[in-house]
Amino acid sequence: MIRAGKLDRQITIVREAETVAASGAVSKTWATLATVRAELVQRSADEYLAGFGEADAGGAVFRMRYLAGITTADRVTFDGVTYDIDEVAELGRKRALELRCSQVAA
Repeated sequence: MIRAGKLDRQITIVREAETVAASGAVSKTWATLATVRAELVQRSADEYLAGFGEADAGGAVFRMRYLAGITTADRVTFDGVTYDIDEVAELGRKRALELRCSQVAA
């Protein structure tokens, strides 16, 4: 379903993890879940959605080989930009995933 030649970008999927210090203080960090090859399908929806009255801060759609356990609670980092995963769509029968993401506000 996905041709290897199209997976020309590298993305990192991160998941929020809680650590508890000896003092009992809880801190949250983003830990790397996986670094995978992906296809960047659409970089930004600004021009596409502007005609419909919706303006998105910035988004991207990535296609990658199937990886179990990816949820909308995870994030994607690509080119130094962090994106929240808004939707995870399975393509085929566990062949690929399409991640629809929106840029995290700084």
